[in-house]
Amino acid sequence: MSTEAPWWRGAVIYQIYPRSFMDANGDGTGDLVGITDQLDYIKDLGVDALWISPFFKSPQADYGYDVEDYCGVDPLFGTLEDADILIERAHARGLKVMVDLVLSHTSDRHPWFRESRQNRTNPKANWYVWADPAPDGTAPNNWLSVFGGTAWEYEPRRGQYYLHNFLKQQPDLNLHEPAVVEALLEIAEFWLDRGVDGFRLDAIDFAVHDPQLRNNPIRPSGEAVPGGLVSGTPYARQLQHMNKGLAELLPILLRPLRRLCDRYGDVPLLGELSGDHALSNAARYSDDGRGMHMAYTFDLLASPYTPEGIGRVVDELERRIGGGWPAWSFSNHDVVRAPTRFGGLHPPEGLRRQLPVLLTCLRGTVCLYQGDELGLDEAELAFEDLHDPYGVTFWPVFKGRDGCRTPMPWTDAPGAGFTTAKPWLPIPPGHRARSVADQVDDPASCLVQVRDFLAWRRHQPALVRGDWRRHAAPDGILAFERHVPEQHLFLAFNLTGEKQRWMPPLELTALEPPLAVPGALSADGTLSLPGHGCLIASLGDERE
Repeated sequence: MSTEAPWWRGAVIYQIYPRSFMDANGDGTGDLVGITDQLDYIKDLGVDALWISPFFKSPQADYGYDVEDYCGVDPLFGTLEDADILIERAHARGLKVMVDLVLSHTSDRHPWFRESRQNRTNPKANWYVWADPAPDGTAPNNWLSVFGGTAWEYEPRRGQYYLHNFLKQQPDLNLHEPAVVEALLEIAEFWLDRGVDGFRLDAIDFAVHDPQLRNNPIRPSGEAVPGGLVSGTPYARQLQHMNKGLAELLPILLRPLRRLCDRYGDVPLLGELSGDHALSNAARYSDDGRGMHMAYTFDLLASPYTPEGIGRVVDELERRIGGGWPAWSFSNHDVVRAPTRFGGLHPPEGLRRQLPVLLTCLRGTVCLYQGDELGLDEAELAFEDLHDPYGVTFWPVFKGRDGCRTPMPWTDAPGAGFTTAKPWLPIPPGHRARSVADQVDDPASCLVQVRDFLAWRRHQPALVRGDWRRHAAPDGILAFERHVPEQHLFLAFNLTGEKQRWMPPLELTALEPPLAVPGALSADGTLSLPGHGCLIASLGDERE
């Protein structure tokens, strides 16, 4: 038996939103061939794997997260042959491929739902979550949709309501029905047989509901709203204890899916968890070695960019995770891009560069979102340019997710080298000014420095798989150790824009990785870090 650690432990996974990565056929929307054409760029960046957001056949009500056919590629993105070629050519470059499975719900155009909604006696009558109206004809309980309003939609053919935790076009599957779980396992097996190396599990904590359909409790007055929720919306007034995050998810779905993946070798399951108790659920769903391999939550994405904000989240998961493995991200296709979220409308250049480096120094597997390596900030879009139904509903209090989904800027041309047509979302001039072409040959650019750092990190075992221990440090400095038997590192990040001085109570020998500050450590052990500067050092003994 091999003693090597699984490939995904400490890996850097590059998330691709296919609509916005590269348009190869000139229709203004990215596609699978476009991703294949840019595999050399991804390889050169120094990541280990790519996670591709859904490209399955879909009406695109929620831009691919409403699946009509899990085993078919939407013509917008290409063909099944294009997917096979992408996987084959990624593997030829040593890159793993993870696909995004949406197992909690389907599109209302999925054949399963078309059959289920017809009556109460058809073979798939119990494949979705159906319930009789309340005595007064209203919805069965108080559950709310993430996207606004009740989570129930009436179907006159059955005289019942169906559950949709998201859009009404996204009916929730009933995983208490064993046949549904078997069908989902067959879908996973279909993609495993085509060579995929892992799965990202979308909104997986929504996959199992309380079969008694009990009401969600009201959030206590003054209690903080967890990351991933829009403060002030009716949805945030409830504690989602009955329609998500249930313990039964582990035996009902995660363990059978894990057993299937284990038959194919090191095939990780990366879950997305949100809302209340997400960190404890990350541990619960992965700690026993028979569920997910790892999960990321919105806690880090929603934390303040302070040593205490970041350190608290990492420490809490470390306390809970046991034998599980963490996963972290600062950006993805659902949240405001990290430089803007942490740095405001005009993020400092140092912050843009620091974010990917800090992220890849935390203990765990890392998800970088396309454009993080360019230091892209959030795009400001007009209401008439929006596509995201979430943003259309809650504008202007919440402007939706389109601002982080604008196309990747490859050049500073009008179409940013992404397309020769009108792009499906506008590309801000500020993004074109930070294009790949403008950065790739500049040693001082965000792209080159992040790329160089990832190449250096690959050979630092403490950063890939080492333990984590946070140090007390002055305000503004996040300090921690990463340790394996063969390497012991000390890291200090100045999270502020102002110069910070500190004498750590340790014997340190400064290393010189990319992005390190030359001369940050003086002969007497004093650390001087400019705004958003960092130190990575070999650790000796504690000072007397």
